[in-house]
Amino acid sequence: MNKHLALIVDDEPDICELLELTLNRMDINTLSAGDLKSAYKILNEHNISICLTDMRLPDGNGIELVKKIQEQSYDIPVAMISAHGNMDTAIEALKAGAFDFVSKPLELAELRNLVNSAIKLADKNHSKKSFQSKRTSRENSEEEQPLLLGDSLQMQQTTKLINKLAKSQAPVYISGESGTGKELAANQIHKMSSRSDMPFVPVNCGAIPSELMESEFFGHTKGSFTGANKDKQGLFQAANGGTLFLDEVADLPLSMQVKLLRAIQEKAIRPIGAQKEEKIDVRIISATHKDLKNLVADGNFRQDLYYRINVIELPMPPLRARVNDILLLAEFFLKQQTYNGNQYTISPEAAETLMSYSFPGNVRELENILERATTLCDGLIIQNTDLSLRSEPLSVPTNQSTQTEKTTENLVSPLSDEEKIKNALEKTRWNRKAAAELLGVTYRQFLYKLKKMSLDQ
Repeated sequence: MNKHLALIVDDEPDICELLELTLNRMDINTLSAGDLKSAYKILNEHNISICLTDMRLPDGNGIELVKKIQEQSYDIPVAMISAHGNMDTAIEALKAGAFDFVSKPLELAELRNLVNSAIKLADKNHSKKSFQSKRTSRENSEEEQPLLLGDSLQMQQTTKLINKLAKSQAPVYISGESGTGKELAANQIHKMSSRSDMPFVPVNCGAIPSELMESEFFGHTKGSFTGANKDKQGLFQAANGGTLFLDEVADLPLSMQVKLLRAIQEKAIRPIGAQKEEKIDVRIISATHKDLKNLVADGNFRQDLYYRINVIELPMPPLRARVNDILLLAEFFLKQQTYNGNQYTISPEAAETLMSYSFPGNVRELENILERATTLCDGLIIQNTDLSLRSEPLSVPTNQSTQTEKTTENLVSPLSDEEKIKNALEKTRWNRKAAAELLGVTYRQFLYKLKKMSLDQ
């Protein structure tokens, strides 16, 4: 197997020499460039595995190189070398698509960890490409099966962003309502990343008593306080080398937010009772259903911590915004439950009810509804009554009058053209909810017009 080839971009000879020696000892070949022009030439002429670049270069900056590599789809992990304490620059690089960053003066242990992670990602990218080029079947391997399901445009965009985030070490903040799949998204980022063979440790920040938080996060030594009968590993140590998922991070008390900020900035923790800090290599992914910006404005969440955990935001769409995925998800959940080995199905009327329901509890609520329905169902076909839902379509947006239905006939809209309605139905395979969205009208307006045109059969 050929050795990996790393590109080092720095105009300081001493830094280049240090990086070359370190990588050569890791059995990685190197090529060096003192400016962007030379770096671009090397990228075009050689098969580069990873790249280490300084921020300041004679003919530009490292972020330009990061963006160029992204635009050219080289699929090369790029690590930024930034001046010590210049965290804002590092965050800017991560947002541009950098894999990670290391600060000057360089600590060799941290550098080696970063390079090893970058090499793992490069190997993962190469293996994925090789697998895809050799695959003759349309079926995905178990490893490739996504944790998040959905074919809607919203989920396609979400999946695209997840794929991008998996190639980075940047802290991610996942926003969205309860039940939208924030933990599944975090887990999917982890599984697709260079950390996939290390632990994924989820923790609900709101479920830990405040007096136990420091011990839970950072661990403690034996005898450090009453009841500490032995050394205890904290969540950061448990996730070392992997990913720590902080769910409901908004519930952290301000005192713990300070300690968490320091751990993220210094990449080190100190267990209660310990004499010195421990270096920790953990990627932080956080989430909450609350509005962190409002909490920052109200003084209930530290602004500096907000900027550290929210380097890149991943918004999870609510289920009502991805109506086309409802029946796909329903089919998936029903496959998890059988009766005497037989599969449950949904009647057309029950499917219509699900499609027009607003799902305030999102995907989690859909799963619970179907679990209850299979329990109440007399046979294998789930009926409207088994759903125990009011058959009501999504509410009209707040900027529309409640008199919309009464004035629908007078609206000047795409609905005035019967041909357009039929075309929308055909495009969505007669999914009425999806057709309404395609035409840009409310579901109630759409049903009203179908009835007037005798197309509601």
